[in-house]
Amino acid sequence: LDFVRSLGADEVIDYTKGDFVNEVRDVDLVLEPLGGDHAQHSLKVLKPGGVLVSLLNVSDAAKPEARAHNIRVERMSVVPDQAGLVELGRLVDAGKLAVHVAKTFPLAEAGAAHAFLGTRPVGKVVLTV
Repeated sequence: LDFVRSLGADEVIDYTKGDFVNEVRDVDLVLEPLGGDHAQHSLKVLKPGGVLVSLLNVSDAAKPEARAHNIRVERMSVVPDQAGLVELGRLVDAGKLAVHVAKTFPLAEAGAAHAFLGTRPVGKVVLTV
């Protein structure tokens, strides 16, 4: 949670420790990367006219509830393009965008890197060649 605060979040909730639906209300936007029931629960914290952005498909069961509350449901799909990648590089070079690296492994230790992912680290795991 401290990592998320360090990124500038005003409020931080650990979704694994209780029901976030009881702690959050009337938000404009939810970025939902987990899938499953989380998308449907996330609808309950959005205010009418809010937006749910999911990295995965939102279940058909959630869509009628979203429509009933005038909530827009969007699936975010990341497709790289040259102009976007050039801009990201410019932001990194300017120090305006940084990537948090949890740990770096040599390519020969790819198995250890994969095992490390099982610990759910905060940040990226990098293999060096």
